[in-house]
Amino acid sequence: MKIGVIRQENATEVCSVCSMETFLEKVKKETKGKYISLLRESLPSLQGSSGRFIHLDKIPRIYPVAEYRHTADGWKFKRYNGIVLVEVNQLSGLAEAEFVKSKAALLPQTLAAMVGSSGRSVKIWVRFSLPNGSLPETEEQASLFHAQAYRVAVQCYQPLIPFPVTLKEPSLRQSFRMTVDEAPYYHPEAAAFCLEQPMGLSDGTSFREQKLAEKNPLARMEPTIDSYHTLTVMFQAALRRALDTLEDWRRGNDLTPLLAPLAEECFKSGIPEEEAVYRTMRHYPSHKDETGLRATFRNVYAEMKGFGTRPSITREQDTALRLEEFLKRRYDIRFNQMTDDLEYRERNSIRFSFTTLDKRARNSIAIQALKEGIQAWDRDIDRFLHSDYVPVYNPVEEYLYELGEWDGRDRIRELADRVACNHPHWRDLFYRWFLSMVAHWMGRDKQHGNATTPVLIGPQGYRKSTFCRILLPPELRFGYTDSLDFSSKRDAERYLGRFFLVNLDEFDQISGNQQAFLKHLLQKPSASLRKPYSSSIQEVRRYASFIATSNHKDLLSDLSGNRRFICVEVTAPIDTNVTVNYDQLYAQAFHAVMHGERYWLDDADEALLTESNEEFRQVTPLEHLLQSCFSVASPENEDGEWLMTLEIFNTLQEGIREKLPIGKLNHIGRLLKKWDVPNKRTGKGSLYYLKKL
Repeated sequence: MKIGVIRQENATEVCSVCSMETFLEKVKKETKGKYISLLRESLPSLQGSSGRFIHLDKIPRIYPVAEYRHTADGWKFKRYNGIVLVEVNQLSGLAEAEFVKSKAALLPQTLAAMVGSSGRSVKIWVRFSLPNGSLPETEEQASLFHAQAYRVAVQCYQPLIPFPVTLKEPSLRQSFRMTVDEAPYYHPEAAAFCLEQPMGLSDGTSFREQKLAEKNPLARMEPTIDSYHTLTVMFQAALRRALDTLEDWRRGNDLTPLLAPLAEECFKSGIPEEEAVYRTMRHYPSHKDETGLRATFRNVYAEMKGFGTRPSITREQDTALRLEEFLKRRYDIRFNQMTDDLEYRERNSIRFSFTTLDKRARNSIAIQALKEGIQAWDRDIDRFLHSDYVPVYNPVEEYLYELGEWDGRDRIRELADRVACNHPHWRDLFYRWFLSMVAHWMGRDKQHGNATTPVLIGPQGYRKSTFCRILLPPELRFGYTDSLDFSSKRDAERYLGRFFLVNLDEFDQISGNQQAFLKHLLQKPSASLRKPYSSSIQEVRRYASFIATSNHKDLLSDLSGNRRFICVEVTAPIDTNVTVNYDQLYAQAFHAVMHGERYWLDDADEALLTESNEEFRQVTPLEHLLQSCFSVASPENEDGEWLMTLEIFNTLQEGIREKLPIGKLNHIGRLLKKWDVPNKRTGKGSLYYLKKL
């Protein structure tokens, strides 16, 4: 078992690995920097204050869960250690930390337990393995295994420890600062919890998990009401009743006549004396006689009987207050702007991801509210869920604005270089397209859409679609689709605001009529739609950018030009078996856009695309027929003649058996203009100078 250690030296990260025994030796006998020793000496003065150890960044971080190696492309998974890190934080001091260590040592699966760098936390290392004693080998298998192991570890250790376990999302890169514990608990012969390799993580709660949760003290929480908010509502109701007893009293008058009836109403409502005095002084700050005010309330509270006998708030107010407190205490709820769905997760649970708040989940919430004695109907819960009390969540903005600083390495062009092609400008054009995609996610250009579309052309098995899919980070991959239905224009326009990246798979299968609609779709900056159950048409912000794949080269059919497509012929299978550092990849794009770098194609780029895309233009049968019957001639050539479009049409009709539709007349004119055939306008119409073959 190798443990990762990362320390800062001269503003750079130095990575190393060591065995468990070497790590414990480093804890006991510090040999370099002496920062751990300084922290031990500083802890007594730091505890109970807001101070911070000035050399905290110098203390190395420990990575016990899995062994990684640091490469130029980022972190590379090497080996899983089978260690689950359970943390107990916010203890009062070393005495409680030592107590937690002693409790953790009671279980034979505890490999180690040590006090954290704050002196107020304990890090417990728990061993896990597969039934045959081995461990998962790939990073994907290890991630699934570790997530399930973390659940089991929390459920086993929480009943044993009288302090709440700090729940964190299980990660193979979970770490902590080097311990200050001079005598950590270490049991090298610790047994291992045995778990089967999970095939995936369930979003629902199984019967077994539900039974384990019932035994978990974290699941048993007494309902509480936000006292400050509730007492404020109660005081305002008491004040209203007291004002009703005085006909002519107004703010600014002498407060003395109001004090006695107000104190009486507060007493009957069940408001504690000090709370009633505090709120009266806050409501009437101009009253300076605090001594007289307190004396009045004290006398009224001493004389009266029946404290709290009068209902202070209505039943509806009580239900609304209790329901709001219940939902905020038990659940994290948000409204996803991208999907127009409510999402939720339970607080104080070992499920960290948000899931859709569907009807089944709402019914479960309603039942839990009834169990806590809250007489709320389904409509009361729906009223809260569809209100401003639920915060708005935008996943792409949250992802982009939480990225770290860009390290200066050009990762976007490196990603483009994984596509083997002979296009000399591919990497620069891909770079502009990638910046444009991120810029439109950020809402930088609301007048134009990202109309440029890379088109990857190559045989089957070249991993073109896989490359398109890995362009998005895992956090945003729900916003990827490769199934755009052109038969429903309404749904296609809705995709502009629903997805981040749309892959036009099998681009050559899009018909000419559909390509006309696609051209319209590519340039739309927004979509005007009527959402379900809505009576008004709303403008939906566009997020979608497009990319396409095809197995055939002849796929462009627009005679007016194809400047919207970056067509490249893939000459070898794309290297997609790579770990992409998505944070730095998108940090580069974010940095470029924020610093004003051009993310659109200029006239030179568009002219280059028009020329290079000519290789991929689809030659129609009519164009073949026209080339076989006529050639372009110059007016100086006496062999040519000026012909009307109808004359050209009749000549073409003579050369074939089938009858040409009369609608091809306009198409012939467009082809001749594309070939730069000499033409002139006459009273009869346009004439073209051609030579018959």
